[in-house]
Amino acid sequence: MTPKTHRRVPLGSPIFPDRPPLSPEEKAKRKAENEAFAKRCRVIFDRVYPELVTEHYGWAIMIEPDRGDYFIDPDPEVAFQKARQKHPTALILEMRVNETGTCGRI
Repeated sequence: MTPKTHRRVPLGSPIFPDRPPLSPEEKAKRKAENEAFAKRCRVIFDRVYPELVTEHYGWAIMIEPDRGDYFIDPDPEVAFQKARQKHPTALILEMRVNETGTCGRI
């Protein structure tokens, strides 16, 4: 087993200094892609929410928007494993079957 090495990173410095910082265009592109992905997932969530809320309130739901699949389970790890089993390389969004779809508190 390889021993762990601890690096102290001074406050305010980049964690990975060898990586160049992202350009503003790249940041905007990634933000737009993430928002589009979340919007596609939200459409699926809004479609299935009414039928799931009565029996599965508070359960984790993993959504794969490209194929329209979703996986639910009380345990988020199990739901994620179900999603990974069917779609091993796809992006998956985790939500909760509740009024807002959020997974935690802010």
